[in-house]
Amino acid sequence: MSLSRSLVTLVTALLGCGTITTVEPPPPIPPPPPPPSGNPVVLFVGNSLTYTNSLPNTVASIARAAGKPIETVMAAGAGLALIDHINGSSNALPLLSKGGYDIVVLQQGPTPAGICRDSLILWTRMFDQRIKAAGARTAVMMAWSGAPGSGQDWDFDDVRLSFQLAASAVNGIFLPAGEAWRAAWREDPTLKLYGLDGYHPSPLGTYLAALEIYERISGTDVRTLAPVAFTGNAPLDIPEAEIRLLQRAAHEANSTFGPSPGLTVPPMGTGAGVGHC
Repeated sequence: MSLSRSLVTLVTALLGCGTITTVEPPPPIPPPPPPPSGNPVVLFVGNSLTYTNSLPNTVASIARAAGKPIETVMAAGAGLALIDHINGSSNALPLLSKGGYDIVVLQQGPTPAGICRDSLILWTRMFDQRIKAAGARTAVMMAWSGAPGSGQDWDFDDVRLSFQLAASAVNGIFLPAGEAWRAAWREDPTLKLYGLDGYHPSPLGTYLAALEIYERISGTDVRTLAPVAFTGNAPLDIPEAEIRLLQRAAHEANSTFGPSPGLTVPPMGTGAGVGHC
């Protein structure tokens, strides 16, 4: 192998840390922020794990059905890490600069230990400075690991710790969506939470993540909600017993994995800042 080809291979390996290896669905057209309504407003910043099945709209649908409306806005693009949003690959920063948000949910792919974890913490801190300046609070969403063979099948405990550390670094809200999936599988291992590629969520997987997020940010015990499910703005036709299982799983994740102020977080500036994680 030539020297130049070896260098290309090395750079590709470094930049590929934690990238999505499955086929990405195309990103949606970025929406404008909603007009003032008096309801809480949540900005979701992420990639295809957020826009597949429209996680923000699913959260909003759950909130409306509960009688406590939440407005949601999304800035997302295929394969984007948090640093890509900071560097202008989405409209996240222009949206954030307009203000009017109560919470900003940050999401990127499942992040293992090492250089990717350090970078996640650094990029979360960089975002948090802008989020606080806009008068909002940072929330960090734990993504789920992919199925075996997906190329994203990191250890769930390792992934959770990465996002817990990132949330703790900014005194933010930790959203254990991936742990809600695990709790649901403990009750019923046959639940189809992955889409066909074993990485992106099925409508059921998005609904479960939305339940976890809604409970955490609203303080509402989702086990008390009516047995109705959603994918985006549309109803999701699943049995009541399955909805109740998913509500229990979301509540279990939030009850088990709350704020973790005792975690040791690396000091500011130690993140590696690689291209994608």
